[in-house]
Amino acid sequence: MSTEEIIQELENNLQVFKSLLMSKKEVQYLWRPAPEKWNLLEIVCHLLDEERDDFKTRVKHALETPERPLIPIDPEGWVKKRGYNTKDYNQTLQDFLEERKQSVVWLKTQIDANWSNALTHPELGDMSAELFLANWLAHDFLHIRQILGYDYNYLKQKTNLNLGYAGNW
Repeated sequence: MSTEEIIQELENNLQVFKSLLMSKKEVQYLWRPAPEKWNLLEIVCHLLDEERDDFKTRVKHALETPERPLIPIDPEGWVKKRGYNTKDYNQTLQDFLEERKQSVVWLKTQIDANWSNALTHPELGDMSAELFLANWLAHDFLHIRQILGYDYNYLKQKTNLNLGYAGNW
């Protein structure tokens, strides 16, 4: 996929996330499919932090200052360190959607940038801006799949009905 196509998909996913996550009731966004799994509130907080503090920051870093060392991040640790379960679901969702809009606007100004610029990740080696951009979109797809699985399992548990007629999940 071209850079433009990936950016367009990131923009399209704004509506996908909005459709999947808006209008959830508290009982839904606090429900966990299993005790060790994230709830929707934690997923939304994660999406916001990844948008702001991971993908956008790292793409910008690779494009503008690839010679500088990478600032470490801790997405798993942020759940507790940043108090995800104390956040307001609807406000955090709005913040994420707004942050995504801003990301897309910024990305569209970077179409002609040198996407082969690479920085050195301490564990993964050289990573280009293009690689970070593609992984940003892949990250979206992973969480869209996660949210759909969440919705399916919520329906299954709360109805206590056999959903096999719908097809194999």
